[in-house]
Amino acid sequence: MTEIPPYFGKPSRKDFLRGAAITALLPLLPRISRAEAERIGVLEIAPGIFVHVGQYQLVNEANRGDISNPCCIIGSDAVAVIDTSGSFAMGSDLHTAIRKITDKPVRYVINTHMHPDHVMGNAAFKAPDVTFIGHYKLPAALAARKESYLANARRRLGEEAFRGTEIIPPTLLVQGSRDLDLGNRVLTLKSRPTAHTDNDLTIYDHPTETFFAGDLLFSGHIPTLDGSIVGWLKLIPELKLEKAARAVPGHGPKSMSWPDAIDPVERYLTVLATDVRQMIKDGKTLEEAVATAGQSERGKWALFDEHHPRNVTAAYTELEWE
Repeated sequence: MTEIPPYFGKPSRKDFLRGAAITALLPLLPRISRAEAERIGVLEIAPGIFVHVGQYQLVNEANRGDISNPCCIIGSDAVAVIDTSGSFAMGSDLHTAIRKITDKPVRYVINTHMHPDHVMGNAAFKAPDVTFIGHYKLPAALAARKESYLANARRRLGEEAFRGTEIIPPTLLVQGSRDLDLGNRVLTLKSRPTAHTDNDLTIYDHPTETFFAGDLLFSGHIPTLDGSIVGWLKLIPELKLEKAARAVPGHGPKSMSWPDAIDPVERYLTVLATDVRQMIKDGKTLEEAVATAGQSERGKWALFDEHHPRNVTAAYTELEWE
């Protein structure tokens, strides 16, 4: 179990309230050893918060869609799951791990955005008393891509991992800010303007000051652009205002210090936007941009060759109309 770090000197009122909130949770939280948590594939990053760390890979049959970071948060009354990985098989494994951690019921599944590696495990949590939550634009985004997402998943995962996989849209939609009480534990959910996608949602756990950024935060794995590069760069300074002790990336380590964790993402997007704008100004074609824009970032990100060309294409398509 994660220990509460001792205070040095006189604590502030904020420190006192945060410590009191965590102390109130402690008797209700699971007592699971670090070795056991690792054995079942999850890591505790703060009291009652567990993260499964996905691989830096493309989806394939061997990894079963295990390429993102699903999480669970345990309150005194209920559990919230944040993202469910990339297949029914992975979602089932996550659900099994949560059952070994706590006997509190899973009442909420929160999807941070539409991408398959974050939503394809939803069906493993489907039950009459489970509420699926997402950005208010998420249902439309999933409906528009449902057939292609399922066809691609079946092809990449193979039948065994894919079996049972389905698209489950949210029924509780977040527009603006919404609080969710798990019992002695309040989460604040915020819908974000178009950035990584047009349906990005962030989650903030108040007792531990943990910020779940979804794919607005990548680390090691190259950021992927499926929304607006202008919007993402505009949003980052706002995200940095979140007073978090740690952040959980959609792809990357189990947790990171905040707000400096997002600096490499901001750098990459800035380089990409600057290069593409200059090439448009110089009359270069999309093909020329794909071949040369942002190449100074090569070697700094995993899966650069797999995703960077698509990022350049998306940025060029958006920026040529400025």
